[in-house]
Amino acid sequence: MWPTRDAAWTLLNEYTQSQNLITHALAVEAAMRAYARRFEADEERWAVVGLIHDFEYERYPDLGEAGHPFKGAQILRELGWPEDLIRAVLSHAPGITEVIPQNIMEKSLYAVDELTGLITAVALVRPSKSILDVKVRSVKKKWKDKRFAAGANREDIEKGAEMLGMPLAEHIGVVLEAMQDIAEELGLAGDQQPV
Repeated sequence: MWPTRDAAWTLLNEYTQSQNLITHALAVEAAMRAYARRFEADEERWAVVGLIHDFEYERYPDLGEAGHPFKGAQILRELGWPEDLIRAVLSHAPGITEVIPQNIMEKSLYAVDELTGLITAVALVRPSKSILDVKVRSVKKKWKDKRFAAGANREDIEKGAEMLGMPLAEHIGVVLEAMQDIAEELGLAGDQQPV
């Protein structure tokens, strides 16, 4: 049986204290919901995968067999979570796990993971600190500066868009809009947030 969003949220919060990592999980969840709607898939299933894809990273940050994301897969198996969900989690880091994204849910997770971080960085350098002020062209402009948000793997983002059969600008637009829809939850509503 597929776990609920509440179960995923509880698991995430059990393993993660960092607000930045929780915010990243929420951003990926929102992007996965947007793509589930776009591909007429089960939004709740996709949301759970987005929310928990990095749940154990804070405790097991070493990338590899003893750490992320293998440790997360092990924990999920011990909890009895479904194997297709675990495979999706492993597929978001194919360079580490050698689990290549196959289905549209896995491809979407791979495509949105790095992009959410880049979009967040673009929002945070705006004077307003608001994602609501960010446009696709703002992201594309910062994209060219390889020193900006250097940790956001642009090659993975491009590959992800290709996997989805989408132009990069359209992919950025889908993820940006999804994140803008939850700007307050992400702490990125800027000056428009209530005091």
